[in-house]
Amino acid sequence: MGLYVKESGNKNAPILVFLHGGGVSGWMWEKQVQYFKEDYYILIPDLPGHGNSGNEEFVSINKTAEDIINIIQERKNGQKVTIIGFSLGAQIALEILSVKEDIIDQAIIMSGLVRPLKYFQAILKPLIRISMPLTKSKSFAKLQAKVLYVGGEQFDLYFQDTIQMSVEDLLRVLEENMSYRIPDGFKRSKANILVLVGEKEKKTMGKSAVVITRSNRNCQGYMIPRIGHGISLANPDFFNKLVEAWMNEKELPKGMRSID
Repeated sequence: MGLYVKESGNKNAPILVFLHGGGVSGWMWEKQVQYFKEDYYILIPDLPGHGNSGNEEFVSINKTAEDIINIIQERKNGQKVTIIGFSLGAQIALEILSVKEDIIDQAIIMSGLVRPLKYFQAILKPLIRISMPLTKSKSFAKLQAKVLYVGGEQFDLYFQDTIQMSVEDLLRVLEENMSYRIPDGFKRSKANILVLVGEKEKKTMGKSAVVITRSNRNCQGYMIPRIGHGISLANPDFFNKLVEAWMNEKELPKGMRSID
């Protein structure tokens, strides 16, 4: 059946692909859809095991990257392509840039983990088996949602995504996420790449942003002050203006700190 893809905007305009993080789905980009749909052809797939692609088994980051490449190739008709990925979506975007070096013109990598968490990998399966019942609790989900800056009307969508995800898909997502490294092919990508990380994110995420920025000479990296894991949800107006300025090679918003 294939992945569900929400399409918006003008099909002849430049393509803008948004890849969501693990445990959420395409709804996290709604503020971006409203902001960019007049000038872009927007593609927002729900990743395997998530949202409207919940019946699609999550196999690996590499397999999902191949699926997204096919989605782009089926719709691309000579337009410029920009891809924006958050967290798990950032890792998939990195994979796309690495295995198909000429399909993407611009990429924004947000909070992409590329330093494997070996300790957590060792305890992951028993931890998930024990904690899985908690994910069905609204109280627990609200605590998790707060970390991702999910609130208001979005919480119901987040909770629905949480309770529908299978243990098997969750384990595969986390195993892939926690063991991911930058593929060797990334250094050959010809895309212009913006790497973003929140100042309040875990240290390993900040270190990952430095690694990514140094792994391709076309990368620029910035730390966003006073923000944790979820820049686009925490401050969508700031994020939209940042993306717009960067895509159009204009001056970026002040206050960000360069990382290299």
